Amino acid sequence: MSGDSLIAGSFVVADYVVFALMLVVSAAVGVYYAWSDRGQKSSGDFLMGGRSLTALPVSLSLTASFMSAITVLSNPAEVYRYGASIGFYAISYVITMVVTSEVFLPVFYRLAITSTYEYLELRFNRATRLLGTGLFIVQTILYTGIVIYAPALALNQVTGMDLWGAVISTGVVCTFYCSMGGLKAVVWTDVFQVGVMLAGFLSVIIRSVVLQGGISPIILDSQEGGRLNFWDFDTNPLRRHTFWTITIGGTFVWVSIYGINQAQVQRYISCKSIKHARLSLYLNLIGLCSILLASVFAGMCLYSVYKNCDPWTAKRVSAPDQLMPYLVMDILGDYPGLPGLFVAAAYSGSLSTVSSSINALAAVTVEDLIKPYTKMSEKHLSWTSKGLSILYGVLCIGMAGLASLMGGILQAAISIFGVTGGPLLGLFALGIFCPFANSKGALSGLLSGLAVSLWVCIGAQIYPPTPEMSRPLPLTTQGCNFTTTNNFNWTSTPLSAGPSPFTTSPTQISDGNDLLADNWYSMSYLYFSPIGTIIAISVGLIVSLFTGGLKLRVESRLTLMKEDTTFYYLFKFFQDKVMRRTGKLDLTKDREKKFGNTNRAFCDVELDLTKRNIPT
Repeated sequence: MSGDSLIAGSFVVADYVVFALMLVVSAAVGVYYAWSDRGQKSSGDFLMGGRSLTALPVSLSLTASFMSAITVLSNPAEVYRYGASIGFYAISYVITMVVTSEVFLPVFYRLAITSTYEYLELRFNRATRLLGTGLFIVQTILYTGIVIYAPALALNQVTGMDLWGAVISTGVVCTFYCSMGGLKAVVWTDVFQVGVMLAGFLSVIIRSVVLQGGISPIILDSQEGGRLNFWDFDTNPLRRHTFWTITIGGTFVWVSIYGINQAQVQRYISCKSIKHARLSLYLNLIGLCSILLASVFAGMCLYSVYKNCDPWTAKRVSAPDQLMPYLVMDILGDYPGLPGLFVAAAYSGSLSTVSSSINALAAVTVEDLIKPYTKMSEKHLSWTSKGLSILYGVLCIGMAGLASLMGGILQAAISIFGVTGGPLLGLFALGIFCPFANSKGALSGLLSGLAVSLWVCIGAQIYPPTPEMSRPLPLTTQGCNFTTTNNFNWTSTPLSAGPSPFTTSPTQISDGNDLLADNWYSMSYLYFSPIGTIIAISVGLIVSLFTGGLKLRVESRLTLMKEDTTFYYLFKFFQDKVMRRTGKLDLTKDREKKFGNTNRAFCDVELDLTKRNIPT
C-alpha cells in the first residue's frame, strides 16, 4: 500500500452527506424529546428521564458512554504496535458488571438518588460529598477535552477539515441535544451512535478481509508478526500489558466507571425497576465485547495491510492514533461514503461520551451544589439544568485545547481516570462494606489515596517505562515503494510522537541507581487505579478504628445487605428446593410480607409495615 494518491481534503460529497446525516439525526433526537417532553416540570424529568427507561436503550447507552473515539482510534493502533492482549479487557468487563450489579446498584437504587455523591453525605458528611463532587467535575471535564479532541484530529487528518472547526462543531451539536432533550435524548442518541460505531468498524474490517483474501491470512499475518500475544502471564507489575495488568488493573478502572461514575450510575438508576437496571448492565456487556472484538480485529487488519510498510516509521503519519484514518483513506478512498462512515463512527463515539458527561455534570451540579443551598422551584431547577448543560458544553470545548497539548490519547485518558477514579472507588467501598468507617477515616483515606496516585502518575510521566517493559513489537518499512516525496500534509498541529516505535522520549532518564524511577514509577499505568483504591481503603479503616469508628451506628440501607444480592436469592431458591424434597414445613414462610420492587422515586408515601409488628 503506497498511499501516494492521498491528498488533503480527499472527502467527496457522499462522505460529507453520510457524516452530516449522523449529526442531523443526533440533533433531531434532541428536538424530538424537547417537543414530546415539553410538559416537564422538574429537574428529575430532565436529568433522570422521569425514571421510566427500559433495559435495552439504557444498556446501549452504557456501552456508548465510555466507548468513545478513543476506542475507535487508539485500540486498533494499540493492537498494531503492542499486540492483541487488550482482548483480555473482556474478562475485566464481566467482573465489572457482576460487581456493579451486586454491590453498587442495589444500594444506589434503594436510596433513589440523582447524584452518586448524595450517598457520601448520607453515609459520611457534607465535606466528603463536596470533595467527591469536585473531583468528579475536574476529572470529567479533563477527560471530555481529550474525547472531543481525538476525533477532530482524525477528521483533520482525513479530510483536511479545520481542526478547531471540528472541535467546536462537536461541542455545539452535543450541547444542543443535551440541553434540549435531557437524559432521554442522550440515551436514544447513544443507541443510534453505537450502531454507527459498529458500522464504521465493519466497513474497514470487511474491506480489509476482501483485500487480504479472507480472515485466515489476517490471523496468520498477526500470528507471524507476534500480534497474538495472549499467553503473557508475567506477574511483573512493571510490564505495561500482561494478562494480570489488564484483568486486575482493568477491572479496577472499569468498576470505578460503572460502579460510581455519575454518567453511568445516572443511567441505570433511571430504569423503571431494579430488574431492568440489572438487565441493562448485563446486556451492555454484549455491546462492550462486540466493540472490543471489532476494534481488536481492526488492529489486526491494520497490521496485515501494513506488515511490510509501516506508515508511522515511514513518517506518513505523525502519531499512532492517525493510523486508522490513514488505513481508511487508503483502502476505502475509492468507495464514496465509506470514509465518511468511519469518521462518523469516530465522531459518534465522541458525541456519546461528551453528551453523557455534560448530562452527568449538570446533574451533579444541580443536586450537590445548588439544591442543598437554595430554595428553587422544580421548574426553575429544570431551566437551571438546561443552562448548566450549555455552560459545561462550552467548558468542555475549552478543555479540548488543553488536550491538544497531551500525548498518547489512550494512556492520558486512562491515567486521568486511574488517578481520581481509584481513590473515589475506595471511598464508596468503605461506605458500602465497612459499617464502622467514619467521616474522618473516609476523608483521610480519600486524600491519601489521591496523593499517592498523583505521585505515581506524575513520576511515570517524568520516567516513562523502558521499551523492555512496554515491549513494542517490531515494525518494518522494507516493503515501501513511495514514488514521490510526502505531498500529504498529515498534521496541522505539532503532536508528540517518536520517529520510531523503539524509542520513547522521556523527559529524564534514570541512571539505573534510582530505585523509585526503576520500580515504583515504571509500574504499568493500569495499576494506578488499584493503588489508589487500596490505599484509600487501608488508611480509611485504620483512621476510623482509631477515631471511634466501632461506636458508629449506620443505617442498614446505606450499606450492602444480604437481601441485595442475587446470590442470596439463589441460595434461598436452592434451600426451598431442598426443604420441599425433604418434606420439612417452613412456618416462617407464611409470615413474610412481599413487596414490589419498583423504583423508589415513584412512591409518594412509603409505609414501613415492619415497624407495626409488636415485639414478642
